[in-house]
Amino acid sequence: MNSFPQHLLDGHANFMAGRYVREKDRYRELASIGQSPKTMIIACCDSRAAPEMIFDAEPGEVFVLRNVANLVPTYQPDAGQHGTSAGIEFAVKALNISNIVIMGHGRCGGIKAALNPDQSPLDEGDFIGKWMSMLGDLPSQLSTNSVMTPAERQTALERISVRNSINNLRTFPYVAELEAEGKLALHGAWFDISTGELWVMDTDTGDFYRPQL
Repeated sequence: MNSFPQHLLDGHANFMAGRYVREKDRYRELASIGQSPKTMIIACCDSRAAPEMIFDAEPGEVFVLRNVANLVPTYQPDAGQHGTSAGIEFAVKALNISNIVIMGHGRCGGIKAALNPDQSPLDEGDFIGKWMSMLGDLPSQLSTNSVMTPAERQTALERISVRNSINNLRTFPYVAELEAEGKLALHGAWFDISTGELWVMDTDTGDFYRPQL
């Protein structure tokens, strides 16, 4: 019989002795009344870019959905199994979220694979290539840019993909409707793993900038 990973058991023990002790009333309240976060964060499943840690979030404060490269597909109400779309629907319709943040990050493996499909170990995989294909021809447009370095191309696509996902969010009828009514705001962000810096997207221009803390 395989044993449960010991480092996870050790981590849970630390949680119970530390954070849970400090916030046990909050956890019990959440268990009793349910969750009511106002912000949804769609982030990459990269283990180095956890939104709860980056934003120092309290329990129940943010509703987090993570997938490869923090991508959002277009609205496709067909017979397929759409995990990301289901999460968006639940957040908007059931939780009445007020903000949706698409958060990309530096050194994203999914974005790197999209820019260099022939060099990716997942080139022959069953799912990753199809998933990343929702970026369309954006990777090929950047790959042919000889002026930019590989690192610059990757950072550019990481940020462009955030804008692309926000555009795709607006294909969801209820998202577009609530945004037009001023009841839902869409935001973009990019996190630098190396420096810990957060860049946010200007909603008017689409440019990314570092906010003053």
